[in-house]
Amino acid sequence: MTKTIVHRFPDAITVAENTAEKLLDKLVELLANQAEAHLVLTGGTVGIATLAAISANPNRGAVDFKRVHLWWGDERFVAADSPDRNALQAKNALLKNLSLDQAKVHEFPASDAGLDLDEAASQFAAHVAQVQPKFDVVLLGMGPDGHIASLFPGKPAPTPGAWVIAEHDSPKPPPLRLSFTYDALNSANEVWFVVAGADKQDAVAVAMGDDPTQLPVGRVHGKVLTQWFIDATAASKSFGC
Repeated sequence: MTKTIVHRFPDAITVAENTAEKLLDKLVELLANQAEAHLVLTGGTVGIATLAAISANPNRGAVDFKRVHLWWGDERFVAADSPDRNALQAKNALLKNLSLDQAKVHEFPASDAGLDLDEAASQFAAHVAQVQPKFDVVLLGMGPDGHIASLFPGKPAPTPGAWVIAEHDSPKPPPLRLSFTYDALNSANEVWFVVAGADKQDAVAVAMGDDPTQLPVGRVHGKVLTQWFIDATAASKSFGC
């Protein structure tokens, strides 16, 4: 049975630092018990700050990142060298400082790879089907509207069983996106939400309330564990802090 744990911190910086510390510990634990781990990264301000905190953490060397498969929850369909791209932001914040097996770095296709958006989604879905990842930990940020990855409120539900979708009209620019689906994210053993900012408090209140599934954030949970790493302003409506 899945359980939920909420960790509250004073601000976004301490959210990122504590998430980084716990993630490094989790990866050490996983790799002590299995040959490889599958980790899904997130973009966004707090997500990238968490990666930067991992880079700065003195315990980073305890993890053999060559045994870690890296994925992203979603990606903006822009050129590979675009600063909007989550994978490039992750590289600059952390990945360039790690020794990686590049065959285990699973980026969504970029817009300059010779594919249109739907072709890119189909190609990546085929790649996922070939690898058959078993996600150990999924990191997710959340927008003020309660969206996670590129799964937005008011959008039609993805086809049941599909793991990858093309989003042609994101309400948040850029409009073209690739994303894992609810089915994919919910396959993870653990889902970790990293959330900070007063503009998130209403969506957090929904996610913690009686009808969480009215927003995308409330439709995702880990099979074993869901954790929230949240700052005081985002938690204020739910926890009064």
